[in-house]
Amino acid sequence: MKIGDIKILVVDDFSTMRKIIKSMLRRVGIKSIDDAEDGKIALSYLKSKPYNLIILDWNMPNMSGLDLLRSIKSDETLKNVPVLMVTSEAKESQVIIAVQAGASSYIVKPFTEATLIKKLCTILKIEVQT
Repeated sequence: MKIGDIKILVVDDFSTMRKIIKSMLRRVGIKSIDDAEDGKIALSYLKSKPYNLIILDWNMPNMSGLDLLRSIKSDETLKNVPVLMVTSEAKESQVIIAVQAGASSYIVKPFTEATLIKKLCTILKIEVQT
């Protein structure tokens, strides 16, 4: 998979965080990035086009990131899409809950661009020039 072919959905209720993540991804050559401010909007995107990775916040109104993760993993057409949780929830018990629900990996805010890209490369099994 080429870096330019990767399609990512960023789900976070905080617009500044969505912009920061999108900016980090664009700097390494990822151009196809959609973003959603809540789980319901994210599900509509996920039903309309394929993604290689979902970057998902835990704490969101209406539908939490954990609830969205569980919805994704219980859907036959979406269950194989990797999900990277990016959140301020740093307790080990919450990391375990996310992994048990199907998260591919987990990053605690605040994080660096290098950390985000390293996790992305590990999940998607690609190499990126930074």
